[in-house]
Amino acid sequence: MKSNESQDKWMSRVLEGIIDTSRDHLLITDGEGYIQLVGDSCYEMYGLEKEQLLGRNVIQLEKEKIFSPSVTRKVIEARTPQTTMQDIPGGKKLMVTAYPVWNDDGSLHSVISYSHDLTEIMELKHRYESLTEQLKQFETEIEELREKNNEGFVAVSQPMQVIERLIKKVAVVDSTVLILGESGVGKNVIAKEIHRHSRRAGGQFVEINCGSIPEGLLESELFGYEAGSFTGAGKNGKPGIIELANQGTLLLDELGELPLPLQAKLLKVIQEKRLQRVGSMQYRDVDFRLIAATNRDLEKMVKEGKFRQDLYFRLNVVPIQVPALRNRPEDTAALIKLVIRTLNERYGMDKRLDPPATHALMHYSWPGNVRELENVLERMVVTADEDIITTQQLPVEISVAGEEQAMLEPGIASISLKEALEQVEEKWMRYAAERCRTTAEMAQLLGISQPSVVRKLQKYQVRSI
Repeated sequence: MKSNESQDKWMSRVLEGIIDTSRDHLLITDGEGYIQLVGDSCYEMYGLEKEQLLGRNVIQLEKEKIFSPSVTRKVIEARTPQTTMQDIPGGKKLMVTAYPVWNDDGSLHSVISYSHDLTEIMELKHRYESLTEQLKQFETEIEELREKNNEGFVAVSQPMQVIERLIKKVAVVDSTVLILGESGVGKNVIAKEIHRHSRRAGGQFVEINCGSIPEGLLESELFGYEAGSFTGAGKNGKPGIIELANQGTLLLDELGELPLPLQAKLLKVIQEKRLQRVGSMQYRDVDFRLIAATNRDLEKMVKEGKFRQDLYFRLNVVPIQVPALRNRPEDTAALIKLVIRTLNERYGMDKRLDPPATHALMHYSWPGNVRELENVLERMVVTADEDIITTQQLPVEISVAGEEQAMLEPGIASISLKEALEQVEEKWMRYAAERCRTTAEMAQLLGISQPSVVRKLQKYQVRSI
């Protein structure tokens, strides 16, 4: 049995060995913060030899910026374990955790701290964040370049080629353009093409849909407002869409929905090239290229007193009539390729249409025009289990239209009339089953009796909801 003195020496040596060999840098002070034990790695950590630290008080070392801050000092003050990030000479970063050790009487005996050098990890973290930021910037630049070179404008058909030539002519001047056409034909795409080829391409392209904003808010959205001009107005006021388009291009989409009082105010802005915010007496100069778009018959609205004639004449400087998608099938094929490619890039996929599916899409009338085509293609790309998209993934109304067209085209149909009719009938049964809750509703939708619906459901093994 070792004597108490030799046991104390042995324990002291073991403790020093633990401190020197620990992968964590250990530092032990007494209850007042004077350093009693410190590992050999102190020079590597603090740039000071062990002898330069032993007996020193952590508060003084903190003042000398050796420890910044001192976690031991925090433990002495708070009397609880503490963890903190510590800056030390040489630009190093440490994560330090310190624990109090108590005497039997409750007084502080010592403080043991463990330090981890995080300098390399922090540098790697900063490098990673920097590289991530650069990557985001590159991706943004690539996306901007892609958008500049491909805005979704397709001009394969003869009518769209005429429009393309007209775009390049009007882009070099500031004449007001009125784009007419059904909803979804891509009027905003044409407006962006005009902006992209114009001298204002470096400015903002600002778009507002006059039909999507409540009438009570539309004036402040267009012209802006001053602070406190109405209940709920921001305390600093807000510039309107027209101001944001200064030095750029303003697209007023669905202009036919603009209320008559705002038509008069818009006309004044177009004529004078200045505006007043809501609640302001001050005029602000604005310089913008105006493009208007609508699916309404403005001439008819003028005759009915629903649209100002003088504003119509101001807008109808260069009219561009965009044909419906059903009247330009050559563009449909090109749009399908463009949209599928864009969706594959966006979602990291490799989806493709098989010939029958492409044929069906080509022969559908597309009442919703390009917007409907984009939505249908995105739905198929996202929901199809296989990379090859077939007619099974098409909405029923589109696949039925393709089959009906196939039966009219010589050499395409390779089945009997009875089989073709049964295929169409099955498609309609599935279509009705997806949209109706009862067989009675299905009968009303299909225009047949309820017993007939039940028989056909059984025949084609279609499960109703």
